[in-house]
Amino acid sequence: MFKRSWPVFLIFVSMISVQGSASIAKYLFPVLGPEGMTAWRLCFSAIILIIIFKPWRKPIPKQALKFIFLYGISIGFMNLAFYSAIARIPLGIAVAIELTGPIMVAMCSSRQLFDFIWLGIAVIGLAMLLPIHQASGNLDPAGILFALLAGSCWACYILFGRKAGAIYGSSSVAIGSVIASCFLFPIGVWQSGSAMFSLELLPLVFVVSLLASAIPYGLDMIALPKLPAQTFSTLMSLSPVFAALSGLIVLHEQLSSYQWLAIVFIIVSSIGTVLTMNRPTKIESVKSGN
Repeated sequence: MFKRSWPVFLIFVSMISVQGSASIAKYLFPVLGPEGMTAWRLCFSAIILIIIFKPWRKPIPKQALKFIFLYGISIGFMNLAFYSAIARIPLGIAVAIELTGPIMVAMCSSRQLFDFIWLGIAVIGLAMLLPIHQASGNLDPAGILFALLAGSCWACYILFGRKAGAIYGSSSVAIGSVIASCFLFPIGVWQSGSAMFSLELLPLVFVVSLLASAIPYGLDMIALPKLPAQTFSTLMSLSPVFAALSGLIVLHEQLSSYQWLAIVFIIVSSIGTVLTMNRPTKIESVKSGN
């Protein structure tokens, strides 16, 4: 029993680590802002991933350069848009809206009737979160737009990452993180100024990077070979729940029952999409996480 369940437990710990890092990052926004936090997180993450994947061991093929560059740009904008979203709306809602990106990627690869049903459920959940209803009228429209942008960038991350990984392998994530860090770090310095280099904040930022990248990547690499791809994707669909709970515990973000229902609609859509699609039996690449 334990032998079969421990990979699932590791994935749960991985999701808690990722969403916990987002809560700590949001706690630092008043000083660093989303731009400064994103810049430092990507910088530390790039260093960690370079150490893990050691991309200097093999040259980058010319045909991979374009996809790795686009993959890196997607990483950068995905993180910046996500942090800009959670600076304005609750963490659980932002993660739920962002999840629509991978859902759309999955929809584009299948034409079954059920897929359109799951898409409709996702649209209902998303519509419930738009500030056109009294129950969600307190949500910042800019935050929702940033979350949608993060989801779009996540879709691009999947598409370009798949191409880059097929040519260059898992080292693509390290090079992509370096690219993202290089173009976002100047933006962070421009927006945050001298606060970017506060010695009191850097240890916390480093902890965020560990929780967001090194720890979940390490846990995933241990657990993923033991899990069917469908199981992993289904578990990842629960990310908004962990995000909402993290926001409640760390940031005291209260969601209404109406907003919880909207999140459930999006989760059901994601799980349904996974369960009705034909997928490979094992995970072939490391996931992204915010």
